[in-house]
Amino acid sequence: MDLTPNRIAEIFDEIALLLELKGENPFKLRAYRQGAEVVREFDGDLLAMARARALSAVKGLGSALQDKLHELATTGALVFYENLRAEFPPTLFELFELQGLGPKKIKLLYDTLGIASVADLVAACAAGKVAALPGFGAKSAAKILEAVALRQQFAERFLMGQVANTVEEILAALRRHPDTLRTQVAGSYRRAKETVQDLDFMVGTANPAALTHFFTQLPGVTSIIGSGDTKASVRLKNGLQCDLRAVSNAQYPFALQYFTGSKEHNVALRQITLKQKLNLNEYGLTPLPGSGVLDPTPAIHDEADIYRTLGLDFIPPELRENRGELEAADKGTLPRLIELENLRGTFHCHTTASDGRAPLAEMVDAARDHGLQYLGISDHSKSSFQARGLDEQRLLQQITEIRALNATLDDITLFAGSEVDILRDGSLDFDDAVLAQLDFCVASVHASFSLSEDEMTRRIIKAMENEHVTMLGHLTGRMLLRRDAYAVDHARIIDCAAATRTVIELNATITRLDMDWRWWHRARDKGVLCSINPDAHHPSHFQNLFFGVRCARKGWLRRKDVLNTRTLTEIQQFLRTPKALR
Repeated sequence: MDLTPNRIAEIFDEIALLLELKGENPFKLRAYRQGAEVVREFDGDLLAMARARALSAVKGLGSALQDKLHELATTGALVFYENLRAEFPPTLFELFELQGLGPKKIKLLYDTLGIASVADLVAACAAGKVAALPGFGAKSAAKILEAVALRQQFAERFLMGQVANTVEEILAALRRHPDTLRTQVAGSYRRAKETVQDLDFMVGTANPAALTHFFTQLPGVTSIIGSGDTKASVRLKNGLQCDLRAVSNAQYPFALQYFTGSKEHNVALRQITLKQKLNLNEYGLTPLPGSGVLDPTPAIHDEADIYRTLGLDFIPPELRENRGELEAADKGTLPRLIELENLRGTFHCHTTASDGRAPLAEMVDAARDHGLQYLGISDHSKSSFQARGLDEQRLLQQITEIRALNATLDDITLFAGSEVDILRDGSLDFDDAVLAQLDFCVASVHASFSLSEDEMTRRIIKAMENEHVTMLGHLTGRMLLRRDAYAVDHARIIDCAAATRTVIELNATITRLDMDWRWWHRARDKGVLCSINPDAHHPSHFQNLFFGVRCARKGWLRRKDVLNTRTLTEIQQFLRTPKALR
């Protein structure tokens, strides 16, 4: 798409990475990274202000970054950035996509072995050159090859959260076109799948050829895969394929339903239509030849009419996976799914006390700006040394700081917590005397991922049995498209959560979305509460709640199944009540 604040932030982040590879001053790197954060968060028209050289009052943007923003806003390019990129092979950025490789290691690989691509890296690992480097070794080389294999396995897939802005930009462009009657995204993105391979768009129009041509000319399109009078496929700069189908307004409900999927849902739905002597496809719902059934098409104006005509309640797109939704729609027992506006607060938030990128006061302001009535602070515990985890003394100091700040607030309430490491043997990083002083505790696994399924499950269950553990964080430790989940028995964990009254987190970070949506229906039916948490390390990360809610809906969760839809008074009562009595 056109130059946007998000793209400018990406440019600043890339500049910081390239400068780090060159061994530049850390303060200069920090300035660009801070500038990227400022650009992402700024509410006003940053580009207009940059063009007018009116950025002096924007905190966090020094004069050098203001000049670069002015150049970007007025010319659409940045000579400094282009020259910097030209100093390195274009394939070098492939290395940043690999789990476990940061700028320092990439710099060492590049400087000593001339490694500038994933192919170079694989060859160097195979030849034993990487293992021989200081700070690497045979284990590191093996892990690098595993990371490369994962990258290949997940090639051409994208996180739901990665493509959300693209979806909204394309929809906004389509809606502005005078020949668009109605438009929507379809496919796996509309069904809230955590990763997608491509994006599907539907348009209802009386002039389909005009829309398909317009689609191929959208800013950001780098190649046209195919284009005709009713459909077009393009590829964006990041490799994402986007498809458009332009249909008549009468066909639109059928096309939207069909191309939303899933395939399994549509096959099962078609069986229902055949029993009613009807045929359903992307073009319409028509009587079978010789059936004598009246044509219901004229009465169908939207998707809800399709399901209603078949005697079914409307099925939200998130549920269309043929996992019991058709039976529930037939019986009138579909749940009323949670909505984003149902959330009143959240937990699992980090500050600069550990590995967060904003101090406590800024995180509180961001939570308030998102309309939250309460916020749980939970910085890392001491065993997460890589995240500057808090020891007992620092934690107690933070509790005091949180409660002092809380006393000054009248529009949001803070809870003092900790994301406490579950150690290898299932014990916790703090003893009970320290945990008892917290308002809540998120217990999470951050190390020793290679345990067997039984060992990992017993480890987590032992932690959940502690009376001070309020909720379990990111159950499987997965990092979507980067790292597989560790082995754990979901069913046993859910049963233990039900027995111990432990909340299970739905970690809304776009790379986690953990616990997986496929298990929430079981958890809900067992009476296990969910807490939709952003795992926020930056003020902008509260936006993760949107994706958490989408996955909660996909898991059949209702408002009452989610802890942080409760009022402040209800939450205070919940946290004061011993686990066994909740």
